[in-house]
Amino acid sequence: MAENAEPYLKIRRLTKQFGDFTAISDVDLDIQEGEFVCFLGPSGCGKTTLLRAIAGLDIQTFGSIEQNGKDVSGLPPAERDFGIVFQSYALFPNMTVYRNIAYGLENIGTPKRETKQRVGELLEMVGLEDQAAKYPAQLSGGQQQRVAFARALATKPGLLLLDEPLSALDAKVRAHLRQEMKDLQHQLGVTTIMVTHDQEEALTMADRIVVMSQGAIEQVGAPADVYREPGSRFVADFIGTMNFFDAEVVAPGVLRSGDVTLEAPKLNGTRTGTPVTAAIRPEQIKLEHIDAHKPNVMQAEVQRMEYLGSNYRTDLNPSGMRDCLLRADLSADLYRELGLMPGHSVSMALPGPAIHVFQDGHV
Repeated sequence: MAENAEPYLKIRRLTKQFGDFTAISDVDLDIQEGEFVCFLGPSGCGKTTLLRAIAGLDIQTFGSIEQNGKDVSGLPPAERDFGIVFQSYALFPNMTVYRNIAYGLENIGTPKRETKQRVGELLEMVGLEDQAAKYPAQLSGGQQQRVAFARALATKPGLLLLDEPLSALDAKVRAHLRQEMKDLQHQLGVTTIMVTHDQEEALTMADRIVVMSQGAIEQVGAPADVYREPGSRFVADFIGTMNFFDAEVVAPGVLRSGDVTLEAPKLNGTRTGTPVTAAIRPEQIKLEHIDAHKPNVMQAEVQRMEYLGSNYRTDLNPSGMRDCLLRADLSADLYRELGLMPGHSVSMALPGPAIHVFQDGHV
């Protein structure tokens, strides 16, 4: 990916309406050549509608789409340069694996010798060299998805579109296949857009994540940036686990929640007396090596503990923060070291730099 290059895909003021319902509204987005971008959000947020508009399967009501410098806004799917993989795989049940992959090549009149060579390359690429003569019903779900992926790549499209391609698979197969797909995408350098509601998929696969809500883009950024620096309460709540608590601004960079005063360096330019929502990730709450003289330290009562294998999820009731329950994630080793049990009192610190502050839902 060349930095500052002209975007491979340029979307401007894209709006799609179905009657009185607006599915996506005034979306602007640039995607660079070779990027792997995930559209992430809950059901009904508009991510699939946006993907279908890019493919020409649902032409937008307003706005424009440029691909590789060409305006494709009004073109039918057959005249756009993309391959697509659906959640249902959409393989032809009466065709062998070989014929499924060869289908697009045959449609554009590729000579048989070239088709055979290309299909062979793709079968090897997805690890199905010995499955060419089988039919889709004879394959596992993971194998069928590999065939669908190979078929989408057969004509060497400039853009690969993936519509929740892994959601029908069980967890272990899904985890294995997503790494394979990411490795192949990186190897081929094909610009890729994947729709998913699975935040783990987006965090592990994407170069950038486009978080969507109610037909609009909430935030665009690298996975680590979206997770560590959520731009809105929605993003903070949707990606990962987040503790939220009510607070009030009492001085520049200082909050009060109940009787507890907290330093919060991320608090910028908000007037004293303003009510805000503060937030902190469970893994950033500290329960060890606590210095009582440092800021943001308090006592808390252990309410509940949940064993999750590699860690314990612990609900804590901080003294002085009224009607507040904070969730902390502790490693199994730290749990044994602290000897925590429900009803125990423990010193707790909320590191100031880890506290996010939202006013009216936004930073």
